[in-house]
Amino acid sequence: MIELVIGEKGKGKSKTLVARANNDHKASGARLVYIDINNKNLSELDTEISLVNATEYNIKSTEMFIGFMYGMLALDKNLDKIFLDNFTSIAGVSSKQDAEDVINTLNNISQKCDVDFVISLSASEEDLSDSLKELVTISL
Repeated sequence: MIELVIGEKGKGKSKTLVARANNDHKASGARLVYIDINNKNLSELDTEISLVNATEYNIKSTEMFIGFMYGMLALDKNLDKIFLDNFTSIAGVSSKQDAEDVINTLNNISQKCDVDFVISLSASEEDLSDSLKELVTISL
């Protein structure tokens, strides 16, 4: 399953994502990973949630990002959910079409590997295709 948390830059998507990760972990004890472009949310996350700083892995394209996701899931087949903050920066997305293509690929990975993705995306609902609008769970 894919969930999108959308809103313009500075509207609180990161804080919302951190709160959601903490709540999901406390409610279910799920195995979670939080991927971001820095470590600024480390002190806010529950200590049992792994924070991965994607910039340490030099991801330069959407293809590298997808490989990174498969590698992460190969290392830990028990992951329940992956939170992706600053999605376009992490995934090497350069256009709306790139974002949609990568999100569709993540949806396939989600089904194949039985893992959910919660993605923050700097966009308004008007910017999204109808298929992406269906994935929005929080709009700020």
